[in-house]
Amino acid sequence: MGNAQALLAIDNLSVEFRTRTGLVRALDRVSFDVSAGEIIGVVGESGSGKSVTAYTIAGILDPSAHITSGRIDFQSRDLLKLGGRARRQICGRQLSVIFQHPRIALNQIRPVGLQIEDVVRAHTSLTRAEAQRRAFDMLEAVKIADPQHCMQLYPFQLSGGMCQRIMIAMALSCNPRLLLADEPTTGLDVTTQAVIMDLIQELGKKLGMTAILITHDLALAAERCDRIVVMHAGQVMEIAPTAELFRNPMHPYTRRLGAATPGPVSDISELDIVPGSVPDLRRQNLPPCRYAERCERRIKECDIGPVPRVAVGRDHFVACKRAL
Repeated sequence: MGNAQALLAIDNLSVEFRTRTGLVRALDRVSFDVSAGEIIGVVGESGSGKSVTAYTIAGILDPSAHITSGRIDFQSRDLLKLGGRARRQICGRQLSVIFQHPRIALNQIRPVGLQIEDVVRAHTSLTRAEAQRRAFDMLEAVKIADPQHCMQLYPFQLSGGMCQRIMIAMALSCNPRLLLADEPTTGLDVTTQAVIMDLIQELGKKLGMTAILITHDLALAAERCDRIVVMHAGQVMEIAPTAELFRNPMHPYTRRLGAATPGPVSDISELDIVPGSVPDLRRQNLPPCRYAERCERRIKECDIGPVPRVAVGRDHFVACKRAL
């Protein structure tokens, strides 16, 4: 995409995982930009590459991963070319992650207050007393009723919603420029989901922060995001401003996802489905468009790569040979 003004620009990113059962081609030429102050939604089914994209940006991929191509420019610096120490100085301070499962991400045998202090002291020059005060202030910011008491508690003593608030406090404790929120409301009840997303948006505006929201929930993305990136089997299918994407989805996969999203229907049988399943990414003969084998619009040309990215409107891009 190549937007020189973007806070984050991902270009032609491909990632593979070496496993006992074969080489998993998890990401294939992923490209998109994120402008300062935006909330970008990355949506798709499980196995679409959403979390792998986020973890590649953050530099926390599994050791079995291998980045085979691409750039990740953050504030005009290619993160993939930085050494370990330089990368750690960015990831944690200027770039933070809210993980999908807070109970797993948090240390179960260390008080949550000390865990926030650990992050602050690792990425700033604050003293222990100042870091403790910052931890207290962040717990207040995420609307925890008794921050002083909460700082002494362990994650196993807290509810799922409280643990997610702790994760948000930790992620925002160093005032990052970019937040990667990986399914931040998974497993939470609807009311708590709304509270968590309100917190992320409210604190984002207060801190002038940009965010990438990774979710399988199209309704959540529609409500909270400025633009949406649709992914399938490690490829970007469509990118568009949120209102435009829902008003005029151009890729067959995007249309199927929208039709399969629960809405005001009288019976569950009225919901559409996305036919087939995500292809096995260990296959040697994956088609140029990894949605082709599920697509009702497939033609012979779909089997001849590469798939072009076509501009179909203002900031609206589709990876499809039948986009127009």
